[in-house]
Amino acid sequence: MIKLSVVIITLNEERNIARCLESVKHVADEILVVDSLSTDRTRDICGIYGAHFVEQKFLGYVEQKNFALKLAKYDYVLSLDADEALDGELQKEILKVKAGFIYDGYEFNRLTSYNGFWVRHCGWYPDTKLRLVKKDLALWVGNNPHDALTIQGTTGKLSGNLHHYSYESISAHIIQTNKFSSIEAASLYSKGKRATVMKLVTRPMIQFFKDYILRRGFLDGRYGFIICFVNSLYVLLKYAKMMDMQMNRKV
Repeated sequence: MIKLSVVIITLNEERNIARCLESVKHVADEILVVDSLSTDRTRDICGIYGAHFVEQKFLGYVEQKNFALKLAKYDYVLSLDADEALDGELQKEILKVKAGFIYDGYEFNRLTSYNGFWVRHCGWYPDTKLRLVKKDLALWVGNNPHDALTIQGTTGKLSGNLHHYSYESISAHIIQTNKFSSIEAASLYSKGKRATVMKLVTRPMIQFFKDYILRRGFLDGRYGFIICFVNSLYVLLKYAKMMDMQMNRKV
């Protein structure tokens, strides 16, 4: 049986972390939590599950996850966020894979809960993620805060869902949208990307059309409309904040 490290990054995740750890306790040979100096009960809860708890000042989403990946004890790693949890079918699939890896990495679908509603459209599902990998071939990439795990090797796909408990309210979604749009705007600006009036005007509308019409967000009812609208607001804020950076205004 192949040994598997489960790697999770955290910051004040006492609301989520127990659910995540409970879902992996039967598939993990090591649970590694890299924590960004939490001030709540995150450490205590991780201790209940026997997790190896490492404190590291936050380096950025991509950088923190690569730091955690390198610390994993075993050659094969399952990387999760604290607000994610394996469903029963996915747990069984991973146990089967541990009997012998055929591929260098495995993908599976992520299903998101929004204020208690499971979102199956809006571009949020199936939201396939690569998360189970051979460590030496894997690397986190992307523009903060949006990260993605990549692999230089072969990939397969597992059935089951990774449950993502994203926002417990619309207000939480708005707050996160404002925060993440600032982070991405700064990341893109630092890499030489620039916003234009054309992008500011057209990109939010294009995003809404893609998510609500092409990706059938309308099938998710009122939450589908809200999600697609906030997705387009994210794009608007990202470009607006980049333009203020270009004009040396306070963001």
